[in-house]
Amino acid sequence: AHYYNESLKQLLLWVEKQTWQVASPYSVDKRFDVNTDGTVTLKRQVTLHEGHEVFSVHACDSGGEKHTVSIKVEHIHHHKEHHMDRVMNISSPEVLTFPKSSTGAKRDWLIPPFHVPENSRGPFLMKLGQIKSDFAEETQMVYSITGEGADQDPKGIFTVERLSGNLFVTQPLNREKKASYRLIAHAVGHDVTNVEESPMEILINVIDQNDNKPVFTQNPFNGHVPEVAEKGRCIFMTVTATDADDPETHNGIVYYAVVSQEPPFPKPNMFDINILSGTIRVRETGMDREQWPRYTLLIVAADMEGNGLSTTGTAVITITDSNDNPPQFECLNSLILIYTHHVYKVGHVVAKLAVSDGDEVGSPAWSTKYRIISGDRGGFFNVSTGPSQLEGIITTVKPLDFEKTKQNVLSVIVENDDPFVVLTCMVFVPSRYKMGNDPAGWLSVSPETGVIKVRTLMDRESAYVKDGKYRAIILAVDDDATSPATGTGTLIIELENVNDNAPVINERNIRFCNRGSAPILLSITDKDGPPHAAAFIVETQGETCKNCQIK
Repeated sequence: AHYYNESLKQLLLWVEKQTWQVASPYSVDKRFDVNTDGTVTLKRQVTLHEGHEVFSVHACDSGGEKHTVSIKVEHIHHHKEHHMDRVMNISSPEVLTFPKSSTGAKRDWLIPPFHVPENSRGPFLMKLGQIKSDFAEETQMVYSITGEGADQDPKGIFTVERLSGNLFVTQPLNREKKASYRLIAHAVGHDVTNVEESPMEILINVIDQNDNKPVFTQNPFNGHVPEVAEKGRCIFMTVTATDADDPETHNGIVYYAVVSQEPPFPKPNMFDINILSGTIRVRETGMDREQWPRYTLLIVAADMEGNGLSTTGTAVITITDSNDNPPQFECLNSLILIYTHHVYKVGHVVAKLAVSDGDEVGSPAWSTKYRIISGDRGGFFNVSTGPSQLEGIITTVKPLDFEKTKQNVLSVIVENDDPFVVLTCMVFVPSRYKMGNDPAGWLSVSPETGVIKVRTLMDRESAYVKDGKYRAIILAVDDDATSPATGTGTLIIELENVNDNAPVINERNIRFCNRGSAPILLSITDKDGPPHAAAFIVETQGETCKNCQIK
C-alpha cells in the first residue's frame, strides 16, 4: 500500500523552510513509515478492524519544537463491491505560531494550511487547531481573526477564542460552494501596549468528499450516422456529463459506459463509447436503415473510475440513408430502339423508362437522373427525369432524317442524385501520454488525460535546473499497433527562489598564530539567489568571541 498526504507534505515543507537542520519525520505507529517528501507507506499488512486507523506524525526543528499532524487511514466501500483505502489529515497543524521577523539573516516562513473535510457531522463547534504567539510566554495575548468566513461573507463560519487562540469551525463546509478560505490572524497584548504580532494569513482548504453524482448536460443526446459507416475510428456524436466534485480527484472525473442497446440487432453491441471523452463510434458493421432506422443507447456516467456515484442517460442514434441500393430499370435492359420512319415532331415523347430504388423515398439516394451515353451522335434526343423521380423520359429535340438514319439505338444510364455509397466521417486518433525525459524524476503524467503533477519536492538549486528553469519532455503517442506516431512537447517550469539553503563558510578549519597573526579572509557561499543570499552577517561563537574579531 502506498499513500500520499498533501497536508503532511505541507508540514514538512514548512519545517524545512524554517530551520538549519530538520529531524526526519516519524510516525508514532511503527506500522507506518514516513519519507521526507510526505509519502506514507505501510511497513507490513494493517487490518482496519474499525474501518479506519488514526496515528500521528511528528517532526522537530533545530530549536527542538515539535510539529505534529494526525493521519487517518480509512476503508471506503462503494456499490458494485469495489473499495479503496485513502489517507486524509484531520488536524494539521495542531498549533500555528506567528512567524518571526524575516529581516536580516532570518529565514522565510511558510505557514501550513488547515485541511477540513466537507460535510463533517461535527459536533460543532469543531476545533481546527490553535493560534499561538511567542509573546504568550511573557504576557496574556488576545487573538482575533478577520477575512472571509469570519467577519466577511460568508460570515461566522470560523471563530477563535480570544484568550486561548483555539480556532473553530462552526458548521459543516461545502467544497462545491467554496473550496478554500483565507483568514487573517491577529494577536495583541492584553492590557499591554506595544505588544502586537504582525498579521498572519491562514489558509483553510476544504477537502472534497464524493457527495455529487455526475449529471448529463442534456438528455437525450441525438446523433446521426450513415448506415454504411465503417467500424473503428469514425466518431459521429459525443455525450457529456459534469461532476461538481473536485476535478483533480477521482471524485470529479466522469467515466462512461454503454449499458444497453435497443434494438439489439443485427448485433447487441453495434456502438461503443470512449470511457473518458464520451465519444461514440461504430463498433460493428451491418446497420440497415430500412430495417432498423433508429437505435437508443442507455448510457451510465459514474465517478470513482466508474465505480462510484452514477447517473443514466440516453443517446438516440438515427441511421441516415446511404445510397446502398442502386436504381434498377424495370425493363430487362436500357437499350432503346427508335425507328425513324415514324414522324416525330420536336418535343415528342419517344419512350418512358421506369426504374425502382430501395433507398429512402424522397431522399437524394432515391431520386434519379439520366444520361444518354451512346447512339445519339446527331444530338436528336434528350432524356429528363419525370415527375415521379423514378422515370426517365426521352424526347426529340430536332426532326429525324430517315434518309440518313433508319433507326437509332440509344444507351441510357440512370444514377441517383447522391453518389453511390459515399461516406464522410471524422477520424479520431486516440493518444496516450508518457514522460519522454524527466531528468530529476520530479514529475508524473496521466496516460489518459495528459495531466502533469509534481510527485516529489522540486529544488531550484538542483543541477537539473538551469537559470531557474526545469525542462521536461512529454510524449503523445497514438494507438496504431503497427506504426505509432509520436508528438513531442517541451514543458518548462520556472521555479521561484525561496530561502531554503543556509550560508556555508568554505574554510572549515582555520589555523593562525595566537600572536601577531595576519587577518584571514573567510569566503561564504549560499546556493540561494537574491535576495536570499548576500549580504551575510558573520558572528563568532563561544570562546572564539574573546580572542577574535570579525569585520
